[in-house]
Amino acid sequence: MNTPPAPPPQPPPGVERTDGSSVQIGALVPLTRPGWGEAGRHLLAGLELGIGEVNEAGGIGGRPLELVVRDTAADPQRAAAAVDELARLGVAALVGEYHSVVARAAAARADALGLPFLCSSAVLDALTEEPTEWVARLSPPQSRGWQIYADFLLGAGHARIAVAAQPSVYWASGVRILRDYLAPRGGTVIELDMGALTPTAVCDELVDNRATALLLLVGHPEPAVSVVKSVRRDQRLAEVMIGAPAGQPEFAEWATLLGDDGTAIPFLRYLPERLSPLGARVETALRERLAEAPSFVAFEGYDTVAVLADVLRPHGADRARTAESWPRVAVEGTRGRIHFSRTPGISVWQWAWPPIQVVDRDPAEPDRFRVLHAG
Repeated sequence: MNTPPAPPPQPPPGVERTDGSSVQIGALVPLTRPGWGEAGRHLLAGLELGIGEVNEAGGIGGRPLELVVRDTAADPQRAAAAVDELARLGVAALVGEYHSVVARAAAARADALGLPFLCSSAVLDALTEEPTEWVARLSPPQSRGWQIYADFLLGAGHARIAVAAQPSVYWASGVRILRDYLAPRGGTVIELDMGALTPTAVCDELVDNRATALLLLVGHPEPAVSVVKSVRRDQRLAEVMIGAPAGQPEFAEWATLLGDDGTAIPFLRYLPERLSPLGARVETALRERLAEAPSFVAFEGYDTVAVLADVLRPHGADRARTAESWPRVAVEGTRGRIHFSRTPGISVWQWAWPPIQVVDRDPAEPDRFRVLHAG
């Protein structure tokens, strides 16, 4: 009697497989310095949770979905090389990335290779130089989020706003968005070059320019942490609000490094005021996986897989048909129903209405977030 051999055991999500039986998805994630490793860890947790649930439900046409993870370390060249490698390995699509300048390099390479890329968490408006059919994005464009942040600043009575900025396409774009939006509404943006100023010198500039708010358009943990400590300890600046539109205070490391000094610093977060039943279930699962409260980045990771699995189920790993499917997406995600459209001024397929909040850490309870404004 001939007994057929048992099928090989499936590897856990994130483990690479080489026998060709899975549908492989390339994942770009910042896991090591100078990348923001905590954001990468949350993004990967969401991706892996989504992969596990897809496979429990039967995978893609009976084939398991599998992540092939590459650490970008916030390096655009490293990310572009990873896209080349993953394309050669035969991945069906590319997902992930948190850092905008890295996602831009990955998107350009994916577009050139004809590899579908569903960007999870990067917000730079110009993700590609020219319109492309190959790239879609879940996170809101920087222009929309930072304009909502500018509305919050004006509503809170801040018209003279200093920005401590480092050289970067992303930070330069943020400064331009703020200046263009605030100037017609009576606001002034004063740019402080962090390539030339120490944290102490930043304090002097704030006094000299009579700024009522300081926005941190700088890297984490440094120089962001040092700037916050200097401003908080300067008695001349007791009434100055510190803000971080890019979201540095979202993660636990911020509270660990700064303690009470890290509270009452408003930032952008892409979550609804109240999670749906799906969102609440996923939040519980992510909390168990991460052993801490999940950030919005973890939800973005989960939603990425939910969308991509829905796109892949009808036709498997056909890259061209995946890219053709972006405008037909209609998926219930953890933060709302996801559709992609062509948004004016945005070169990729864009989820037009992800939720956006301005929140901060509550000084009375630093692990609790207060919603200050929503858009």
